Amino acid sequence: MEIIRTTSRLSSLTKEAKAAGKVVGLVPTMGALHAGHLSLIQRARKECEYVVVSVFVNPTQFNNANDLKTYPRTEDADCELLRGAGVDIAFIPSVEEIYPEPDTRIFDLGEVANVMEGPMRPGHFNGVAQIVSKLFAMVNPDKAYFGEKDFQQIAVIRRMVEICGFDIEIVDCPIKREDDGLALSSRNVRLTPENRAIAPMIYKTLCESVAYAKSHTVDETRKMVIDNLNAVDGFEVEYYEIVDPITMQPIHEWKESVNGAPHGCITVYCGEVRLIDNIKY
Repeated sequence: MEIIRTTSRLSSLTKEAKAAGKVVGLVPTMGALHAGHLSLIQRARKECEYVVVSVFVNPTQFNNANDLKTYPRTEDADCELLRGAGVDIAFIPSVEEIYPEPDTRIFDLGEVANVMEGPMRPGHFNGVAQIVSKLFAMVNPDKAYFGEKDFQQIAVIRRMVEICGFDIEIVDCPIKREDDGLALSSRNVRLTPENRAIAPMIYKTLCESVAYAKSHTVDETRKMVIDNLNAVDGFEVEYYEIVDPITMQPIHEWKESVNGAPHGCITVYCGEVRLIDNIKY
């Protein structure tokens, strides 16, 4: 594995790989890698002959300065994990390398970015589009891999690909969970022992809501999830929406989801840590 810190070297190596006829896969990450990231890398390794993993805490997608400051950074451990996973390139640039000057691009991401995370984190998705579009331009991958824990983000990235005209297959991969159901996240390390003990109740409640939904309306199901979680000391639900899986628009009747099974998307503050999850109905 080669550790690359410059965009010019990254582009040079990936061009060589593509010229040699290799299928190039990209796994964008913000580091603090865990088994969820590994599952994306393993999928990429299976489907691609040349695998690039980026490790970069992107400042433009943080609308909370404290969240950016406290986001875990574990470069040495990340590199060890990436070597073991058989990655070809670990791209670990500085902020100055990615943004030699401010990125002022504004993406017309449309309705998929105007709900849920959109209003809660102003500018977040535009920042995601900025960094992912830069990575796509540098690497020119055939495939790029993203985890379904960030369900809305995948829809946003597909929209960005459409806007920019990239010829890249976006591969969404299933959520990896702890044995007790908690969705793996780099932020989980910030949970206190007390909050870590209650955190699995988020997924447990979502699972219970799937059975509940069979005999209840969308609005009743949504209320059940919010009420049950808010009743737990240490939880505060920021939002829970049941949405069409492609448009991300909230539905109010089950039949309104015209693009497949509805998804429930949730954000819960567990103590001071913001956790997200989702489930298919």
